[in-house]
Amino acid sequence: MKKFHTHITATGIELPVEVTLERRRDTRFGITAKRVTLRMPAGVQPDFIQRQLAELEVWVSKVMMEKPALREPFLGKTYQTGDLLVVGQRQYVLDVSIGERGSHTGKLVGGTIRLQLSNKANPTQLTRAAKTLLSRIVAGDYYPEVYRRVLDWNDRTFRKPIKSVNLKYNHSNWGSCSAHNNVNLSTRLLFAPEEVQDYVILHELAHLVELNHSDRFWALVERYMPDYVEKEKWLKVNRSKCDF
Repeated sequence: MKKFHTHITATGIELPVEVTLERRRDTRFGITAKRVTLRMPAGVQPDFIQRQLAELEVWVSKVMMEKPALREPFLGKTYQTGDLLVVGQRQYVLDVSIGERGSHTGKLVGGTIRLQLSNKANPTQLTRAAKTLLSRIVAGDYYPEVYRRVLDWNDRTFRKPIKSVNLKYNHSNWGSCSAHNNVNLSTRLLFAPEEVQDYVILHELAHLVELNHSDRFWALVERYMPDYVEKEKWLKVNRSKCDF
């Protein structure tokens, strides 16, 4: 199996595409919350791949016109001075400036997040830089509370050693727990209600006991949060709304 990445443009949006060449007979198109996918038989010629990418653009445009919600995860947000960023129970006023500087910087001053962006970046790069800075700054503001809640849940449940608690941007999952007892949570989770955040915290702490998703693992989660399925549903339904 071989994979490579490229881009297409559909409904005016540049979309990342993951192309997979594998043992199969047909070609299949798909859309996830992170990318467009194109799966094809291994050994096809380059001109065939290009034709399929062209057909993929047509297919994606049609699907996104029929289901506009599919576009939302790919629409980059723009930020300007005076905007209000609401993350959970906290609100931040944005102060954004773009000027002659070599790098992008940002800091939290009271309730205001000040972003200083470089005019050397193109619009896509500016959006990505703002997103990265906002995630980092909000993570720093929330970290003491999140850290306390992780320790509190651990004390009330499994009481396992925790090496570190990390809060950083991750789009591929809401959290993870390593074999070295590092608990990682995505800053996207901060947009969710606290009871949903608690579910993800409990979920990752349960991995300190069971490093898989076996029946034993889910029994542990259900023991301390019987309605965890409702929290899972909330995350699936509101995934696109939880982002910077």
